[in-house]
Amino acid sequence: MSTDVKINRGLKGIYFERSGVSHIDGAKGELSYRGYSIHDLATRSTFEEVCYLLIFGDLPSAIELADFDARLKTARSLPPAIYDIIESTKAGHPMDVLRTAVSALAALEPQSQNVGEDAFIENGIRLTAQVPMIIAAHEHIRNGRAPVPADPSLSHAANWLYMLKGELPSDDAARLADVDFILHAEHGANASAFAARVTVGTEANLHGAMVTALATLAGPAHGGAAEDVMKMVQEIGTPDKAAAYVKAKRAAREAVTGFGHRVYRAEDPRARHMREGVRKLGEEMGAPVWYEILQGVVEAMKPYSRHGLNVNVDFYSGVIYQLHGIPMDLYVPIFAIGRMPGWVIQCIEQQRGNILIRPLTLYNGPELRDYVDMSDR
Repeated sequence: MSTDVKINRGLKGIYFERSGVSHIDGAKGELSYRGYSIHDLATRSTFEEVCYLLIFGDLPSAIELADFDARLKTARSLPPAIYDIIESTKAGHPMDVLRTAVSALAALEPQSQNVGEDAFIENGIRLTAQVPMIIAAHEHIRNGRAPVPADPSLSHAANWLYMLKGELPSDDAARLADVDFILHAEHGANASAFAARVTVGTEANLHGAMVTALATLAGPAHGGAAEDVMKMVQEIGTPDKAAAYVKAKRAAREAVTGFGHRVYRAEDPRARHMREGVRKLGEEMGAPVWYEILQGVVEAMKPYSRHGLNVNVDFYSGVIYQLHGIPMDLYVPIFAIGRMPGWVIQCIEQQRGNILIRPLTLYNGPELRDYVDMSDR
């Protein structure tokens, strides 16, 4: 057993591949997709544009965007058997239902078995359209309601809110959902994207990789931060109690949810766009207190920013969902809606010059031992 091997637990700081998709500078708090700042994309683009950018490498022309949007909208359909599966699993957690439905799609749609790059793009576009349909359908079915059909006249984000709530969202609400998806669309070799790459490394199809990604995202250490923030806000209750809450947490050496990130030492660059969205949506919904509680926590956490404990994107996401009346167990599935194009392009990149991902573990068990027969044990 070697004793001079350096172990990088969690593969922290290890570069396993090159990627031309997203660039993250954790020290400066910067994020870009395909060379475009997340700030420009969040304020000037749509989710459909960002999907195209991530998958094809450049911002689309008007004609290219119209064609891509049409492909997304055409894919807004599910085999009837998927609704039966949702019905039979409706008591399960939405992430389990979503993962099960995506896995079933692999068996129900023959084209899902194709593994070339063109097939990955086609299947990726279809899954990007289908995932929000599955989530919304499950929410209705588990509450005894019929699913709301997709509206081909609506954008991806607006249609998601329409399918979920059964009513047309305001322009501001639809735009905020659009920005939310843009901000979550891609983030390098995060746990779920890496897991999807490992699956593609075995030459599996895209649906298999998406099932892997969804299973990984479901873990609370990866996708659960938005839900935890909302629980924290409810526990604090009023803005004037935020400082005492933070003080008690820090005294007990406990983490304050929504602060700190595995990559960012400065503020998560995505957070500012969600912050303003929470403020405006809170006013629109007549519930500004949630934003005020969040800002009270931010103010109380300022002394710890020098230690890298800055606000991250999920700090604001949960309150946005709460303002829409969305159940907490849908927060992680919503994350998955936005992350779909990022997973798709990560899988496509892995497929180019594919290699089986097979790291090593350093054995630290017993030295070689003599086998002892059962009668002598």
